[in-house]
Amino acid sequence: MSPLLRSRPAPLAPAWLLAIGAVVALLLTTALANPASAHGSVVDPASRNYGCWQRWGSDFQNPNMATQDPMCWQAWQADPNAMWNWNGLFREGVAGNHQAAIPDGQLCSGGRSNSGRYNALDALGAWRAAPTTNNFRIKFLDQASHGADYIRVYVTKQGFNALTKPLAWSDLELAGQIGNTPASQWTPESQGVSIQVPASAPGRSGRHIVYTIWQASHLDQSYYLCSDVDFGGTGPSTPPTTPPPTAAPPTTPPPTAAPPTTPPAAGRCTATYRVTTSWSGGFQGEVEVTAGSSAIRGWTVNWTYANGQRISSSWGATVTSSGSTVTARNVDYNGALAPGAKTTFGFLASSTGTNTAPTPTCTATV
Repeated sequence: MSPLLRSRPAPLAPAWLLAIGAVVALLLTTALANPASAHGSVVDPASRNYGCWQRWGSDFQNPNMATQDPMCWQAWQADPNAMWNWNGLFREGVAGNHQAAIPDGQLCSGGRSNSGRYNALDALGAWRAAPTTNNFRIKFLDQASHGADYIRVYVTKQGFNALTKPLAWSDLELAGQIGNTPASQWTPESQGVSIQVPASAPGRSGRHIVYTIWQASHLDQSYYLCSDVDFGGTGPSTPPTTPPPTAAPPTTPPPTAAPPTTPPAAGRCTATYRVTTSWSGGFQGEVEVTAGSSAIRGWTVNWTYANGQRISSSWGATVTSSGSTVTARNVDYNGALAPGAKTTFGFLASSTGTNTAPTPTCTATV
């Protein structure tokens, strides 16, 4: 073969590689900008990966996520595709036998589906929780208009601690469901269709997990979705302004009457501090903030440690320390609270052995 013939293919290789590189770059750009419009997820209260994509998809490399939204941060670090493909958390061929297909501790990842893409969604910690009431609705977005053979909505039982216990089937109670519903009966959206499923979880308060199973109609395709919520409680949030007809005369209040200082006053708030888990040299804590009998626009919680504890990181609040005094202020999404509504923030801290719980105080912005 002549040198001329041997040299002819040489210019083609760079052009071929450049063409392939351009295609790959285009595919990557498209994937990062627009998650695949093929399937669906719970969008309110947001599933874990949809919420992480919604809050950080346009800013997923922001290091502030590590302190402002640490559970999303660890999920982005583990596999960004879990967020870009927030609508693809499914398994096929389950035939309705969900408990056999999904082991305990792996419910939020669909049993480590898609070759482990969604494994980080099973991680224990303070995932950002949406405030809700005991009677609520989940909104499901179906981008491909598959419709549903059924949608089942479960809620964790009262007493379940999502910060320390992996989710198991035995932790769940059915809270709502719908049967066969063609996509033609769903609400049209700009991308696909949506439907709302009513649910009821009486007796729940504080942090819980809403677990949704969507059985799509086009194939034997089952979706498994964890949403984190914070129930505001079931009791009345605003005391009556006038006593009921059966109330005792003002001079002889009934024995069960609460002292005037017990409920938070209008435009005020209270805070409750607790340790959720501890280990040698450290612990994880949580503070629950409750609005008074009128709405507030923001809150600040203060406490003083007595045993040299030091906070190292936090979520759900901006926390600063000056010596033993700690100040926590609301972040953008949880400052405004309706009358009697609650929110929580968490933190990690070090301790030297004794870990006496402080008594926090709460100041509201009205």
